[in-house]
Amino acid sequence: MRALDVLKRCDAILAEDTRNTAKLLSIHGISRPLIPYNDHNGARVRPKILKRLENGDRLALVSDAGTPLISDPGYKLVREATAAGEKVHAVPGASAALAGLILSGLPTNRFLFVGFLPASRDARRAALDEFRTLIMTLIFFEAPQRLKETLEDMSSLLGARQVAVARELTKLHEDVHRGNLQDLAAFYDSNPPRGEVTVIVGPPQPGPPDFSRADALLDKALAFMPLRAAVELVSEGLNLPRKAVYARALLRKSVQSNGD
Repeated sequence: MRALDVLKRCDAILAEDTRNTAKLLSIHGISRPLIPYNDHNGARVRPKILKRLENGDRLALVSDAGTPLISDPGYKLVREATAAGEKVHAVPGASAALAGLILSGLPTNRFLFVGFLPASRDARRAALDEFRTLIMTLIFFEAPQRLKETLEDMSSLLGARQVAVARELTKLHEDVHRGNLQDLAAFYDSNPPRGEVTVIVGPPQPGPPDFSRADALLDKALAFMPLRAAVELVSEGLNLPRKAVYARALLRKSVQSNGD
């Protein structure tokens, strides 16, 4: 209701595609001048928009799908408008990134919105490698024709992780498929998707602790330190469970004693 009120009361509406916005306005009986604002004309149009704001006009920015400024050129307008001292207000709407995260069933306490990965395979794999060690849920946008290859690259570089692939979120043909990266890559190989795709990848699954380094450090520490002090040092230094390190220290102490 707030969004409709804003659109009714503003002096003009900036639209990514005026044809799509005109349909929305027609449904709600709103008649306002429409100004195209997108990636192609943004640099040319922004000075005119800023002049209108300076003159006191109230302008609204809408996007074709989802909340404006999420992976679209609106942020450049907000940056320049605020730098010019103009007031900017947000009227939140549907967001594919957050809707996908909610529907994924994956952890929501820590997440990173990545947006679109590079189109070329080498650049895409290099970008994915940067996220390999992050302990959080990752949210991507992807073109439908690249989805299978992207899921394969994710499986190769990020390992065995859970994933949700959501298509056409908040629209008529919304659907979500959940599983692991390898299985969904195979699924979309035989079921090419259509429409806008959001990929939500879960954090890496914790594996069993690697005690090999702990054993090596215990061997060195036990040669000149009391057992409890050696356990405290190694468990805290390597962030390993103290109980498990203590058990291994007892074993290694016994082996050292028998060897002596």
